Amino acid sequence: MATAVFKETASIKQAVSIINDMDAGKFPRLLSRILQKLHLKAEQSFNEEEEEKLQAAFSLDKQSLKLVLETISFILEQAVYHNLKTAVFRQQLDNIHLEQRKTEAFASVWENAGQETVEKFRQRTLTPKKLETTAWQLNLQMAQSTQAKMKSPQAVLELGVSTEDTKDRPTVFDLTIVCAS
Repeated sequence: MATAVFKETASIKQAVSIINDMDAGKFPRLLSRILQKLHLKAEQSFNEEEEEKLQAAFSLDKQSLKLVLETISFILEQAVYHNLKTAVFRQQLDNIHLEQRKTEAFASVWENAGQETVEKFRQRTLTPKKLETTAWQLNLQMAQSTQAKMKSPQAVLELGVSTEDTKDRPTVFDLTIVCAS
C-alpha cells in the first residue's frame, strides 16, 4: 500500500465529518473554485461576502466553513505537490473516510483541472523577486589635465528585478574602483 498523503489528524477528522454532511449537489462547484484559485499566493478563494453566502448555502458557522475551506485547500495542495493520479487520489481520500460522493467530486474536479493546476504551480516562482535582466558598463579614465598618469576605473551595473505581478525599475550600482599605485 502507498504511503498516506493525508494524515488523519484531529482537524482533518473534524473537517471530513463536516464535508460528509455538506450538500453533495453544491460541493463540486466549491471544489472547482478553490482549485481555480489555488495557485494564487496573495489571493483567497472567496471574499468575505462570498464566505457569508457559502455559510448560508451549506448551513455552516464561520469557523466550520473556515476549517472546511482550509482542509480542502490542503488536500488539493497535497495532490498538486505529489502530482497524484486520479485513482491514487481517490484511494487517499477513502483512507481519511471521506464519503463516496465527495470522493467522486474531488476526483472529477482533479481529473478535469488537476494537471493544469500542477502546471500553474510549476510556473510560479518561489521567491518574491526574480532577476530578469543584467547590464554592465566599464569606463576607464587614463588621464586628466592635472594628472598625466591616472587610472580611474568606474563600473556601472544595472539589475532588472521583478515580482510576479510587476516589473520594477532597474537597480543601478555605480562602482568606483580605487587602484593602489
